[in-house]
Amino acid sequence: MIKVAVLGATGYTALELFKILLRHPEVRVVAATSRQEGRTPLSSVHPSLVGRIDLPLEDLSPEEVAERADCVFGCLPHCASAEVLPRVLAGGAKVVDFSADYRLDDAATYLEWYGHAHPDPQRLGATVYGLPELFRERIRDAALVANPGCYSTSAILPLAPLLAAGLVEPDDLIVDSKSGVSGAGRQPKLTTHFPECNESMSAYNVGRHRHTPEIEQVIGRHAGIRPSVIFTPQLAPMDRGILSTIYARPRGAVTEAAVMECLRDAYRDERFVRVVDHLPGTKDTVDTNFCDITARVVRGRVLLISCLDNLVKGASGAAVQNFNCMHGFPRDHRHALIRPLPPAPRPPSPPLHSAPDPPCRSPKPRSASRSPPCRAAGRSPAPTPG
Repeated sequence: MIKVAVLGATGYTALELFKILLRHPEVRVVAATSRQEGRTPLSSVHPSLVGRIDLPLEDLSPEEVAERADCVFGCLPHCASAEVLPRVLAGGAKVVDFSADYRLDDAATYLEWYGHAHPDPQRLGATVYGLPELFRERIRDAALVANPGCYSTSAILPLAPLLAAGLVEPDDLIVDSKSGVSGAGRQPKLTTHFPECNESMSAYNVGRHRHTPEIEQVIGRHAGIRPSVIFTPQLAPMDRGILSTIYARPRGAVTEAAVMECLRDAYRDERFVRVVDHLPGTKDTVDTNFCDITARVVRGRVLLISCLDNLVKGASGAAVQNFNCMHGFPRDHRHALIRPLPPAPRPPSPPLHSAPDPPCRSPKPRSASRSPPCRAAGRSPAPTPG
């Protein structure tokens, strides 16, 4: 049994993580941290966990966390994560980090996109990127794994096989992604306030979203050169889910069948990537660890469409995949990462001792005699002419 701690346990990704870990047969959650004062019950912050886990939120030092846990999931903000996790690693615990602090290869790129110097630069470039479908062998022996960004996963999984096979050009890639509001986190913001985002779609961080260098860096390993990506994220009026449409210029004459075959070959043995013929939608993957991908060739362009749940495959589900890989468990522990479908609803039974329905009756025929006209107040009806 692996003892697990969760740092920064109050957010949406942490909640999703707890739900998965509670179904995992090899896990015991021993600590959940927060900077809140006192020992607030975890279930008071996440009411859906009432009766399922009995843990307080604690403000523990990294050393205390490492002493209790064998593996730590870091759900801390960017920069804060790299301040804390080196001390957890020094205590002997393995770490899966949800933040972006260890995803990039060098401190200069981190400074350019995140606006401050990296607190732990010596680990940049040496930390394994946690996308098991592409880097499983490296993840197995890692003590620290950088969990991918949600948008990044939706772009990297479709593009990496095509770039590795030389089917598309790396210098003309456009990624257009729509995300549910939970992707912005649990902290209230004006842009995610219900009247602002409901019944509305809007682009944000155009040309400067921080997942851009992450996407370029990872797919560049498969292309052989650093690609050029225009990434436009958009906020969609839904709770969760990501739909990405990716436009690529083919290298030579490429058919739709060849693109689909390349994707199917790449992910034939991957349980959580489904290459589908239909156009996928976010409801197909909500609450699951699946990423659905399809492709079309339209007017000389390769169009890739992918969708996933930003809180599961885009965050906590991938983290548990990494955890399983790091600890040598059977690939993906599918019973923890795939929720069983609910049984089909039964038709309601009639209530006991109910009175029989009254028989249908034909409407009464109207009498041949005419009803007398309504009498005006205080007046007699006019005499019938003789």
